Amino acid sequence: MCGICGVAFASRSAEAESRVKSMTAAMRHRGPDEQGFLIGEPRASGLALGMSRLSIIDLPSGHQPIWNENHDVAVVFNGEIYNYKELRGRLTRCGHQFGTQSDTEVLVHAWEEWGEDCLTELRGMFALALLDLRQRFAISPILFLARDPLGIKPLYYTQTAEGFAFASEVRALLAADKSLGALSQDALTSYLLFGSVSEPVTMLEGVFSLPPGHRMLLYVPDRRRTPRARPWWDPSRSPAARDPKKIYDLSSAAKRLRPLLEDAVTSHLVADVPVGLFLSSGLDSSAIAALAGKAHPGIRSFTLTFPNTAYDEAELARTVSTRCGTQHKEVPLDGDAMLTRLDEALGALDQPTMDGINTYFVSWAARQVGLKVALSGLGGDELFAGYKTFTDVPRMANLVRAAYFVPAALRGALSPLIKSLAGQKNSPDAAKKVVAAWSQPDRLPNPYFYARALFPLGTLETLIEPRFRPSTINADGVTLDPTWLGWLERASDESRKMEPVAGISWLEMRTYMASTLLRDTDSVSMARSLEVRVPLLDTPLVEFVNALPDEARRVPDQQKALLTESLGDLLPAEILGQRKRTFTLPWEQWLRGPLKARLATSFAAPASALAPQLKPNALNTVWNDFLSGKTSWSRPWALYVLNEWCRRL
Repeated sequence: MCGICGVAFASRSAEAESRVKSMTAAMRHRGPDEQGFLIGEPRASGLALGMSRLSIIDLPSGHQPIWNENHDVAVVFNGEIYNYKELRGRLTRCGHQFGTQSDTEVLVHAWEEWGEDCLTELRGMFALALLDLRQRFAISPILFLARDPLGIKPLYYTQTAEGFAFASEVRALLAADKSLGALSQDALTSYLLFGSVSEPVTMLEGVFSLPPGHRMLLYVPDRRRTPRARPWWDPSRSPAARDPKKIYDLSSAAKRLRPLLEDAVTSHLVADVPVGLFLSSGLDSSAIAALAGKAHPGIRSFTLTFPNTAYDEAELARTVSTRCGTQHKEVPLDGDAMLTRLDEALGALDQPTMDGINTYFVSWAARQVGLKVALSGLGGDELFAGYKTFTDVPRMANLVRAAYFVPAALRGALSPLIKSLAGQKNSPDAAKKVVAAWSQPDRLPNPYFYARALFPLGTLETLIEPRFRPSTINADGVTLDPTWLGWLERASDESRKMEPVAGISWLEMRTYMASTLLRDTDSVSMARSLEVRVPLLDTPLVEFVNALPDEARRVPDQQKALLTESLGDLLPAEILGQRKRTFTLPWEQWLRGPLKARLATSFAAPASALAPQLKPNALNTVWNDFLSGKTSWSRPWALYVLNEWCRRL
C-alpha cells in the first residue's frame, strides 16, 4: 500500500523532480516505511515518478519503482494484487524472470505479456502508473495509468501549463502547484446535493479523479494530446455474465456464492504484517468475521464503542466474536475524546465529506489495537440490497413518472399538498426530497438521486447558485469534459439496462460507494498508515452477484436474503434476526453537547474560500433549523466539515 505520484511534460527534468518530491513528502503518512523515485530517465525527459510505501507484502525487497529485467518497463503502484502468486506462475511459464516476491513486480511482466489487457487479469485494489520505454511498441515512451474496477484505490490528475501531474491524493497535487487552490462550483453543487464530491470532479477546479474502472494513456514527449480517461471494466462482459448456466433462484445462488465469499476473505488475509478486522453488530462485518475465523482461528477483531449511548454495539459484537473465535478488543470513544482528536480527523480528509470522520475513528481504533491491515464489511449493503434506497427508490420512481404527466405550473401548485402528505409518514428532510422529485422530476438523471439527496433541490438553491453541467462524450464513450452530472447520467444509463434491484445496486456502487465510502476509507485510513481491505468487493464476487436476476438476490422484507442464505449457519441468531442498523457515531447527541459551541463559532465565520459561494446566512440558517428540530444532524455537520476543509486550503 502506497501513495504514488508523477509529473509528465515538465519543461525541465529538475522541475519534474522538484514537484514529485513535494508531492511525495505531502503523502508521507500513506507510506512512512520508505520512499522511491524514478527521476532523470534520459528516454523520458520532463518525467518523474515517486512513491511512499507502507510495507505489507515482501517487506525486505518490495521497493518501488520496480523495473522488469531489461530495465525498460517500470511501475509505481498503490494497492494489493490478491492473485499475484497465480499470475507470477503463469508469467514465469511464459519466460519472465522475477527478482522479488512482491505483488508489484507482477505488474511490469503482465504489461509486457498482455499490454492494456493485463488489467482484466488483475484481482485486487489498485491504482498504478506504468512507464514503458520500449520503442518497438511505440515511437515514444508511454505512461499508462489505471484504477481498479470499483474505485477502492484513488488516483487524481490535472493538466496545466506546467504539464500533467497525478497523485493518490488531491492535497499532494496542491502541494506541488499552489495555483490549484480555487474551489470548483461543479463540485460544490455535488457536495451539497450528496454530502461528498461525486466522481470524476474534485473540490479543486481543474483537478479530476480517474474514475473507477478507467485507464489513461500518455505519449510522454507529445504534450499536444489531452489525456482522456477511458473505461476498461464492464461487468456485463464478465465471465459470470457470459456463463451459460444461468441461476434463477435464491437457494442456488447462495450455494454458488459461498465459495466465492470464502475465497475472497481468505485471499484478503494474505500479508506479512498483523491483520485484523473491524467488527460491528452488522451482518456484513459479522460474515467476514465468521469466514476469517474459519480461515485463521484466533484472528484479531476490534469494535469502536460508545458507552452509555444507543449507538453502542459492544454487546452484539462480543456475541459474534465468541461465535467466530476472534481475539476481540473494544476501543471506547466518548464526546470528550472525540473532541480532542477532531482537528486531526478533519485534517485527514483529502476532500470534504460528511461520512469520513466516522471512518477516521474506526481507523484510529484499529491502530490503537496494533493493526496495520484491517478487513472491512464495506460493499455488503450495495451488493446485497441492505440500504433503505432499495425500497425508497421504486416509490420515488412512481412519483417521478406521475409528475411527468402533470404541467409544471400545476405541479408547483400541488407541491404543498405533496409535502404535507409526505411529511405525515416521513421526516421533514424526507418530505423535501419527495417535493423535489415531484416539482423538478427531470433535473436529476434518476429517481435514485432524489432519494440519496442531502440538500434536495429547492433547499439547495437557498445555499448556493447550483451548477448542473453535462459532460461531452465522444462516439467511443470517452469523456471529453468531465463533470459530476455526466458521471451520474452515465451510471443511470447503465442501470436502466439492468433489472430494478440490480440497477439500484449499480447506482449505489458507482456513486455513493465510490464517491463517499471508498474515498473516505482510503483517505482517513491512510492518514493513520492503515491498510483497509474490502473482501466483499472482490471482483469475481461482485461480477457474480451483478449477473444474478433480481429474484436470486433479494427477498422482500428479508435483510440481505442472499448473504443470509449463504452464510446463515455460521452466524448467531441475534445477528440474523435484527433490523438493519447503520454504523454511525452519536453525532446528534454530540452536536447538541460537546460540539455545539464549535459549530456555532465555525458558522459565524465562513472560510474565505467558501464565503463567496454561499448565500447570506446560509450556514446559520441550517444550524438554527437543526437546533429547533427542523432538520437532522447530517445537514449542519456536512456544512461544518465543508467549512473547516475550506479553511485549510
